[in-house]
Amino acid sequence: MQNAHFAALNAKHSTLDQRITAESQRPLPDQMLLAELKKQKLRVKEELNR
Repeated sequence: MQNAHFAALNAKHSTLDQRITAESQRPLPDQMLLAELKKQKLRVKEELNR
């Protein structure tokens, strides 16, 4: 159970990282979206560290 949860969080963290990278590379990145994605990524990282 722990390993599945950890794997799911890692996958979500990776997906958020990819979305942040993609949004950052757009000609006019949405700063509000970037801020929200970064907050979500931080929450996932904090959960991984618990």
